[in-house]
Amino acid sequence: MTSAGHNFERGRSLLEMMERIRAFEEQACLAAERDKLVLGAIHPSIGQEAVAAGIMHNLSKEDILLSTHRGHGHTLAKGASSLAMMRELLGREGGCCGGKGGSMHIADFDVGMLGANGVVGANITIAAGAAHAIKLLGDTRIVVDIFGDGAINRGPFLEGINWAVVFKLPILFVCEDNQYSATTRTASMTAGEGAAARAASLGMRATTVDGNDVEAIADTVADIAARLRAGGPPEFLHAKTYRRTGHTSFDPATYRPANESTEEEKKNDPIKRQRAVLVAAGMSEVNLQSLHENAQKEMIDVLKKAADTPFPASETAFQDVQDIGSPAVEAY
Repeated sequence: MTSAGHNFERGRSLLEMMERIRAFEEQACLAAERDKLVLGAIHPSIGQEAVAAGIMHNLSKEDILLSTHRGHGHTLAKGASSLAMMRELLGREGGCCGGKGGSMHIADFDVGMLGANGVVGANITIAAGAAHAIKLLGDTRIVVDIFGDGAINRGPFLEGINWAVVFKLPILFVCEDNQYSATTRTASMTAGEGAAARAASLGMRATTVDGNDVEAIADTVADIAARLRAGGPPEFLHAKTYRRTGHTSFDPATYRPANESTEEEKKNDPIKRQRAVLVAAGMSEVNLQSLHENAQKEMIDVLKKAADTPFPASETAFQDVQDIGSPAVEAY
């Protein structure tokens, strides 16, 4: 995007959020895994930061978000505390979910984040349910549901979108297309014209946007959100981006062509692209570097504080567990 008509303060805010998301994953998440503070797999979103920052810039705290197993950036951009998120990854006291959710299941109801989800596509029908509740309540909140390109080949995609269209629900479905479904290139196992065409076939307005252009995403979602808040029908956004790492932090991604990730980073890195936009709009290299360094420092400090936090007391293992008695008694 050019600097013509550029909103400088918004552009700066978008870059700041992308810097924070990347620093959270590089300086906190991956460092914690390296130091064996996180014992399970982490699914980084390095290279995909523009989608999270551009969309969430247009949401209020009260709006609802549902995310995927690759949801750190979405959650942080929605307003969750980086420290509470890091404590959650480490299973510590004060984590977003009390240390019980971990990387793939972060939720923070205080900022409208209903949860990441480790089951591909499962969040789509949950989001439709949340949007239906909002419609029944008659308020102006909207729901944003983000899923990957692999989810469009699963049943909940059809079910959730069909339900939303039939009942005209206030929801934006976002396909965050990083081109790979785990270890397989999505295009090789997806029939037809892909995500947007499938949504359009069900009568939904579908928009495609450059998923590495944070300004374009912010502009597009601003228009969509305004239509939804005015009572418009559900919409679909296809944002094509690129996952720079393997499926998980343990995955060497040997299934990708040699140098593909390096070439994508050179051409389409969303942070580099937004820095260029801001330089063209008059921002100094000193200020750009300050944003970068502040984000790095924040997340290095976050990891240290989280690692110094105690584990939850053992009795908390029995909290938040549903207990309604014997299923036989309750059912019959």
